[in-house]
Amino acid sequence: MRPRIMMMAVGALMAMAFAAPASAGLSEAGELEAARANARAGGPTSERDKELLQRWGCSSGTDSAFCNGSSHREQRRVRARRAKVRARD
Repeated sequence: MRPRIMMMAVGALMAMAFAAPASAGLSEAGELEAARANARAGGPTSERDKELLQRWGCSSGTDSAFCNGSSHREQRRVRARRAKVRARD
């Protein structure tokens, strides 16, 4: 009986060890969705919101001055142009 309990305990500890890193990525996804909701409501409310929106972009159709005139779209265009030029060379 004892070996079964010990194996179950070890299995539970291993499951918790593997679950922690997987759930860590979900927190940033939640932050991103909150930042997008703030942008839809009028604009980013913190520096973290700005950082996430610049990295991942706003939701389509967001009518916010930050999202409409954001530099991240221009940066994407510049990167795309550079990639096309490099591909031609």
